[in-house]
Amino acid sequence: MNSESEIFIRSEPGVPSIRSVNWGGLQALYVKEVRRFFKVQLQTIWAPALTTMLYLVIFTVALGGVKREVLGAPFADFLAPGLIIMGMMQNAFANSSFSLLVGKIQGTIVDYLMPPLSTAEVLFGLAGAAVTRAVFVGFAIWLAMLVWPGVHVGPKHIWAIALFGLLGSSMLAFLGVLTSIWAEKFDHAAAVTNFVVAPLALLSGTFYSVDKLAPTFAAISHANPFHYAISGFRYGFIGQADIPLGFGVVLLLAINVALAVLCYVLLKTGWKIKS
Repeated sequence: MNSESEIFIRSEPGVPSIRSVNWGGLQALYVKEVRRFFKVQLQTIWAPALTTMLYLVIFTVALGGVKREVLGAPFADFLAPGLIIMGMMQNAFANSSFSLLVGKIQGTIVDYLMPPLSTAEVLFGLAGAAVTRAVFVGFAIWLAMLVWPGVHVGPKHIWAIALFGLLGSSMLAFLGVLTSIWAEKFDHAAAVTNFVVAPLALLSGTFYSVDKLAPTFAAISHANPFHYAISGFRYGFIGQADIPLGFGVVLLLAINVALAVLCYVLLKTGWKIKS
């Protein structure tokens, strides 16, 4: 008899056999979520990449031969990194906002509640898969931009690309889990996408430098957490940012922690999931 069997046999009734992290279960949940979006990768990875590239094409074609610079970089080079991280964040939200919601609608939520997984393991399994999708989408957009004429997306500061990409994607992943807990139908999730995520993404400084705005609109943009993720990520490509990078890291980290704690508490209590 192996040691694993002995552990389960010797456990008293009501006493959990897994006393630390259930790495096997966490891996199974993560792989399940990744396979779910990867099975339809044409829709979940390549279609968002194509949509994002259209923004770049439209704006560069609209400018024609105008040699415009923003933050000391050609406009196309300024625009491209913002589009990459914007696509990453939006798809991180799309992935994590779907999992629990479809389980509630289809009656398969038990698949997340019954396995021997702690609340934290469920949360980070869902968020980790969402961040993974964001990375795939970002890489697909970056590959497409590499071959687009007149755009230079060579990385200058890998640490900034990795750090702000992770913080921005995680923020939207946790927001997606929160939406998935709250929503009762797909219309609810779509409302958050259309009235919260999309406006914050488009008004975050992706297409312009916040420093060029009037003071009132600049203050509104600086209150937008998307702005810090996008500007910090852009710094990794062009070496210029219109935010204090250290403050941006601290702010995004604090928002991630707050969202993670809120998601944990709601999952732990079973709000709108077990009731």
